[in-house]
Amino acid sequence: MKFFSSQLLEWYNPNRRNLPWKLTADAYKIWLSEIILQQTRVEQGLPYYLAFIKKYPTVKRLANAPEDDVLKLWEGLGYYSRARNLQFAAKQIMELYNGVFPSAYADIIKLKGIGSYTAAAIASFAYGLPYAVVDGNVFRVLSRIFAIETPIDTTEGKKQFEQLANKLLDTKNPAVYNQAIMDLGALVCKPKLPLCVQCPFSSTCKALELNTIDKYPVKAKKLIKTERALHYFVIYNKKYIYLKQRTENDIWKGLFEFPLEEHSTSENTKRSIDSTLYEINHKVLPLLYQQTLTHQYIKAYFYEMPCSILPAPQQGWIRVHKSEISSFAFPKIIRQYLSERLIFLT
Repeated sequence: MKFFSSQLLEWYNPNRRNLPWKLTADAYKIWLSEIILQQTRVEQGLPYYLAFIKKYPTVKRLANAPEDDVLKLWEGLGYYSRARNLQFAAKQIMELYNGVFPSAYADIIKLKGIGSYTAAAIASFAYGLPYAVVDGNVFRVLSRIFAIETPIDTTEGKKQFEQLANKLLDTKNPAVYNQAIMDLGALVCKPKLPLCVQCPFSSTCKALELNTIDKYPVKAKKLIKTERALHYFVIYNKKYIYLKQRTENDIWKGLFEFPLEEHSTSENTKRSIDSTLYEINHKVLPLLYQQTLTHQYIKAYFYEMPCSILPAPQQGWIRVHKSEISSFAFPKIIRQYLSERLIFLT
């Protein structure tokens, strides 16, 4: 196993990426980077990381921030539960550890939104503790090199990969080793078109030998996406527009949107608009925008409804001056709509 780590580190030293969270042992900054980079490419996550560090340089600042401000800063990253869990965990650190990030793995993993991978990353990168990280990159590298058939999305698979990762771990240099194997997956052993000729394990990789690279990692479950049709009523006059905050335990909780109804077809909604919006009787053709989430496919229909006098708001609606719209956090699909249509809503 020493041969594996020495070969990996020999490749890593001239190929390491000088990203800001790799140049610090500050557990808060490392934690922040790990949460931001979940389901997010480094290129996309880097400006968010820098913005968060600038606005919330300490756990205390993050814990005391208004949730709407945190969500606004997170806008565009998606998976907004990460931002809410991030702030919840900051409050836990303030209450339980007096604002000092815990250094024991057992305490780190108890924080909201932190699983075994993130806890291992923080423990090794910030405190030099011997815990192997097992993220998507590591699953891919190990499954290919050792041609592991066990699905990674099963309890058995997760256990098997964690055991192997910890067996291979360089316990004297866990932080460097973990960074190295993650970078190998990100830069060389990529999901598509891997750069096998540049891989330090090309001569021993079983998947390459068997020409089955594309087979790994194996997954047991096929992702099934549900389709949803959201029908938004963009109700506005010369100065104001109606918004509504999502409060249900559903996608985009805490973000803002327009008043809406969810129906299976646009025709159903057209018939309901008249009764829903009092005296507003417009034959409105909706504008269609679409967005794909991990488990859902969203079709959003926007009905632009200008009024000389705004109707009385229904429960949950808030009247917002158009000049203030940019201060609210919106889902990606509504930000896209606003970027293209706001000029026409004046």
